[in-house]
Amino acid sequence: MPHFVEELQQEAAEAIEVMQKAALAARHIHARAELMRHMRTTAAKSKDKPKNESVEAVLAEWLEAWYVPRNDWPHIAEEMEKFTATFYDYVNDPSNANDQRMRDATDALDKALAAEGTTISDQMAFRSMCAHGWWEAVLPTPQDLPGRVVRPTVPALQAGHPFWDAACADQCR
Repeated sequence: MPHFVEELQQEAAEAIEVMQKAALAARHIHARAELMRHMRTTAAKSKDKPKNESVEAVLAEWLEAWYVPRNDWPHIAEEMEKFTATFYDYVNDPSNANDQRMRDATDALDKALAAEGTTISDQMAFRSMCAHGWWEAVLPTPQDLPGRVVRPTVPALQAGHPFWDAACADQCR
């Protein structure tokens, strides 16, 4: 039987491991959810425009928010356009069929990004001007991220507050 101090040290190590896994999972899920919320909100703003015009406007706003020039990702442009188009379809007809198309397009974009060694959630967290500050505390943006920019809109952690209070900029809500 381990002695008291060793037992506490083991319990602490196990709790820290659980916390780390939970924080990484929360960051992944939350970053995905925030991108999807932004895509739907942006699509809703242009839902009365012709589809091709709306899709181009939403895609342009998305890439601008990520500081990514339109032609930087030609190898996944088709998946990005299809993904964006499904939000237009959904805001104009929030049916189960359009929800499924949105899910399928998200899966296709996930696969395209996985082939690049990344994820939707990592790209959202590392690139978006609307990233939540706490995401950076859980998994910092790589210093060598291609196209990395300083994002002054991303709230920093504040002394005296839990890390999860560092949400996104007010303009992003």
